[in-house]
Amino acid sequence: MTTRVTLHSPTPTNAITIHDFPLAHPTVQPLPDGRVLAVGARARWRQDGPDRNAIIYSADGAALAAETLGDGIEHVFTTGTGHVWVGYFDEGVYGNYGWGGPDGPAPIGSCGLARFSPNLEVDWRFSSHVDYPWGAISDCYALNIDADTAWTCYYTGFPIVRVHDGELTGWDGDGTAARALITDGSRIALYGGYSADRDRLIAGRLTDDEMRSTGEYRVVLPDGQELPADARVIGRGPDLHILTSADWYRLDLSDIPAEP
Repeated sequence: MTTRVTLHSPTPTNAITIHDFPLAHPTVQPLPDGRVLAVGARARWRQDGPDRNAIIYSADGAALAAETLGDGIEHVFTTGTGHVWVGYFDEGVYGNYGWGGPDGPAPIGSCGLARFSPNLEVDWRFSSHVDYPWGAISDCYALNIDADTAWTCYYTGFPIVRVHDGELTGWDGDGTAARALITDGSRIALYGGYSADRDRLIAGRLTDDEMRSTGEYRVVLPDGQELPADARVIGRGPDLHILTSADWYRLDLSDIPAEP
């Protein structure tokens, strides 16, 4: 399959054509020097080696490197230094497709959240222990990468946890099952939820140990229509990006009232 990757900042700046693209359900992220990273959501373990579901492509579409980042991948974000943050859903944490079984290795994503070096080698993993108040990650629901700082909201319990220089800081998120989050470091907004709350947005402030809610909203299109069911919503820093089949919308945290 031939695939075309277009880079936007925010207008199109470059296009890369990739021939014989092998990955299913991919996420594509930019890398330094015009390269791109493509990551497939699934990777099966086999006795002769696992699927290599992460491929780095050059600016002219040539494959430069291929590695395995694990199965059950929910989120992939790159940084300006070329590091790669990966969040895993439950099958990536507990195992499937040969991972975690009697004849297979422990899942790469058993930690729930990992950072990989520019060479696609693991260089940091979320603690799998429960010796801190926020617990381990069973499913990385929401992930936001702002420069070199990661923010996540995860099952179970849905705390808000910041990772900076390998150190964790956490807040009680009041059990909100967010699918995306945006933050400027002191204010935060959690997007999504179950069933009727899929387009809910809860804004708040981060106090010493919890999020103090300052408002609850519904996210709609500029004309007031509901978001399409297949809209993809991504948080990066203070910006919530909403991608539909035809348009790309952005909601900035500063556009949300700071107080009730």
